[in-house]
Amino acid sequence: MIRLNKKIILAISGITLFTLCFMSMNAQNRKRNQSDYYQIKVYHLKNQDQINKTEEYLKNAFLPALHRNRIKKVGIFKLIDNDTAMDKRIYVFIPSSSLEKLSSLDEQLFRDRQLRSDGATYFNLAYNTPPYERIETIMLKAFTGMPNFVTPSLTSPLSERIYELRSYENPTENLHYKKIKMFNEGGEINIFSRLNFNAVFYADVIAGCRMPNIMYMTTFNNKADRDEHWKQFSADAEWKKLSGETEYLNSVSKHDINFLRPVEYSDF
Repeated sequence: MIRLNKKIILAISGITLFTLCFMSMNAQNRKRNQSDYYQIKVYHLKNQDQINKTEEYLKNAFLPALHRNRIKKVGIFKLIDNDTAMDKRIYVFIPSSSLEKLSSLDEQLFRDRQLRSDGATYFNLAYNTPPYERIETIMLKAFTGMPNFVTPSLTSPLSERIYELRSYENPTENLHYKKIKMFNEGGEINIFSRLNFNAVFYADVIAGCRMPNIMYMTTFNNKADRDEHWKQFSADAEWKKLSGETEYLNSVSKHDINFLRPVEYSDF
């Protein structure tokens, strides 16, 4: 029988513990550097009745079901001008580290008995009294320059906040990747960060009705705060230099800006 003295045993134990700690740190670093995936569900509605039906479902059934599925931070927003808009909208932002999880999420949730029970009224609506006109689903992958989403650090009440969701369509695939490069290697994300735009995410649209396309969301305490930040951005010397670089010219063919406000039950 081979006998090991205590010093050898302690040395082996120490090496094993160090190895486990090193492997754990590497796993954490890989997760930290791995780009998130996002799903944005846009509920298109025509009147207040549809808004009420959809919101009741989101608040009492859908959001709790996402939490049960370990999606802890979900953003739910309304258009600020929903009252007067013809196309009234509710946006649901769902982050995940796994594209596979997001791609199968709807089917998985539909089989959730608790969700079906909590949302029974919503699920049992007749064909001629639907809770929405349609649902639009957008899948995104976070930019390497900001691989994980961040909940904003704001001081104002939810009712005053401005969440600005921007969509930049690109004329060609080549110019699409030029625009992504402008955000990442070019330093556009760094400019937003330096000027405290409180960004939630920057991402490449990998599936949606408008492509090629990128989207990002910045947040502000109120409208005046938003306007002041963009005034500083437009006057920023680094931005003026970056936006004038030939490589990035004509990389956006169409842009949409949607001003949103978080609902009172949103996680951020």
